[in-house]
Amino acid sequence: MKALCGVLVASMLPALSWAQAAPTRSTSQTQDETKPPPLKTTVTVNDTLSAETPASITVLDREQIENIPGINMDDRLRQIPGFSLFRRSSSLVANPTTQGVSLRATGSSGASRTLVLWDSIPINDPFGGWVYWTRIDPAFISEVDIDRGASTSVFGDRAMGGTISLISPEPQPEHLFAEALAGNEGAADLSAAYSNVWGHWGLTVHSRGFTTDGYYITPENTRGRVDDKANVRFATGEMLLDYTASRDRLVMHLDLLAEERHNGTELTHNSTGLGTLGGHYTHTWSNDQISFLAFHTQEQFHSTYSSVSANRNSETLTAKQTVPVNDWGGALYWQHHGIASRFKWNTIAGVDTDDTHGISYDYSYSTRALARSGGTLLEHGIFGQGDLSAGPVRLFAGIRHQYTGENGATFVSPNGGIALGIHRFRLRASGYRSFRAPTLNELYRQFRVGNVLTLANPHLVPEGLTGVEAGFDWGGERTRFSFTLFHNQLDNLIDNATISSTPALILRMRENFPAALSRGLEADALRHWTHWSAEAGYMYADARLSTGQRIPQIPKQQGTAQLTYSARSTLLSAGIRAFGLQFDDDLNQFLLPGFATVEFTAEQRLTDKLSAVASIENLLDRTYLVALTPAPNTGEPRIWRLGLRWRGPIH
Repeated sequence: MKALCGVLVASMLPALSWAQAAPTRSTSQTQDETKPPPLKTTVTVNDTLSAETPASITVLDREQIENIPGINMDDRLRQIPGFSLFRRSSSLVANPTTQGVSLRATGSSGASRTLVLWDSIPINDPFGGWVYWTRIDPAFISEVDIDRGASTSVFGDRAMGGTISLISPEPQPEHLFAEALAGNEGAADLSAAYSNVWGHWGLTVHSRGFTTDGYYITPENTRGRVDDKANVRFATGEMLLDYTASRDRLVMHLDLLAEERHNGTELTHNSTGLGTLGGHYTHTWSNDQISFLAFHTQEQFHSTYSSVSANRNSETLTAKQTVPVNDWGGALYWQHHGIASRFKWNTIAGVDTDDTHGISYDYSYSTRALARSGGTLLEHGIFGQGDLSAGPVRLFAGIRHQYTGENGATFVSPNGGIALGIHRFRLRASGYRSFRAPTLNELYRQFRVGNVLTLANPHLVPEGLTGVEAGFDWGGERTRFSFTLFHNQLDNLIDNATISSTPALILRMRENFPAALSRGLEADALRHWTHWSAEAGYMYADARLSTGQRIPQIPKQQGTAQLTYSARSTLLSAGIRAFGLQFDDDLNQFLLPGFATVEFTAEQRLTDKLSAVASIENLLDRTYLVALTPAPNTGEPRIWRLGLRWRGPIH
């Protein structure tokens, strides 16, 4: 299954430390809202060195997320080196099937090689593995944990390259959040949330609506009569119901999404409607805990595809797709921790399962025929994980056995690690084996983008990763630094292989490439002053197929830097993101040059609860390529937004 229980494990047993512990919801807790806290600066380095882990983890809290410009969450997470979607384009205009996320240069073919959890429920699309980033309102997420690497066996499928955990805010008594923003390209963004507590019960409801006219993704010098602005409009709704007692806890999560997109030409568009309902129950004893989690997702995806003439003045519909998806998942696990003499230990063991049923109905306008493809993808696994600490040393070990795929494949993924903490300094190292099963989309659904037709492949087998990493963290009162070396051997990598190429049509098929290698380094640094903070992140990755070509969509170098000024009522932040060149195909024929953009955000508190906010992405209006299909597509131009934000108790 999609390893939905990982964040729950970390949040309920902090000593396990595979990920930063999530804040515990307390429905009886109240906050002193009479004096607003000062506006905070951004921190992108894990500030909890006492949580000794063998992995590289980045933690962002609510204020830090708000300080990064971006309409959707994927735009903001690009501040983390190594984070990328299939292509460089934002989810603001990208087709959702290209919104799979990658960490640490594992690459993406639309399907994610990174697991994304929202309140412990996986939100990778059950049919295709991509992520609908429009589901997530960045202004209503209290914490994001980014774990780059597969250093735990608790996570299974989709976590081959790491895990991103999104955590919703705690309910507060009669608390109101509202935000209204407007900007260029006809953008309007409205969101609101209300929470309250009654004894042991807490309730949070939230909704967001967004619309934009979008922008042209085809450069002006190649634009024809068929080209139109790519855009999106969507509406979301979420509800969280919490019950907390002395030994029992129940959390119910419901979220809904409806979105419509125009994909850059007059005849191409898509729409999605989906809903997820999940529940999690936990009972705790003094040294033990049992937990049960279950969720259900229903989805309907519609899309049209076309062919465009060489002069881009005529367009012909080629296909129309409808994909209904039904997904059920669950997990049951037991945790135990103990202390004896100088030793402390934590263990977890569990089972999980996921059952996805999806069918792609494809209507061909040339043959006037309706084709049906798809099926059921059943996955289930059993895992165990533990750590043992003595003094400053902590040892980690775990193993998972997984049954996955329609071909009846099984996969064993062990891991082990060590962490040594000495005052402000921590050394860490880990080794692991992880996997990703082909999605129903990769097995059965073909698609067309521009003049590139990509065929499905029902004979795909799971891809695997064998990796090692080693690094250190140093944390002072005002200065932090983190450094990691990694080496990942990729086997049976699923990617789009070019079969033939003509000016009218490029034909590709999803295939298992025999082997690939991704190796490099990551570095993060942070420095605080009284009202200032400066931070920087960098990743170097040499990611190549066994044939010598670079793995598509992975730049060799990428880096970010941000400078923030924060006084009690004023916050100003400016940053730069730089990406090296990358290739858009497996043969390395279509080169996407490197580029850099400048971002800016500001917040001015007007009252204790009301603030004026503004943000600008691509401040210098830099034009850069995001795709060659082989027609060029460009990324977002200068995008600005400004508005008001209210946060605080009603009374």
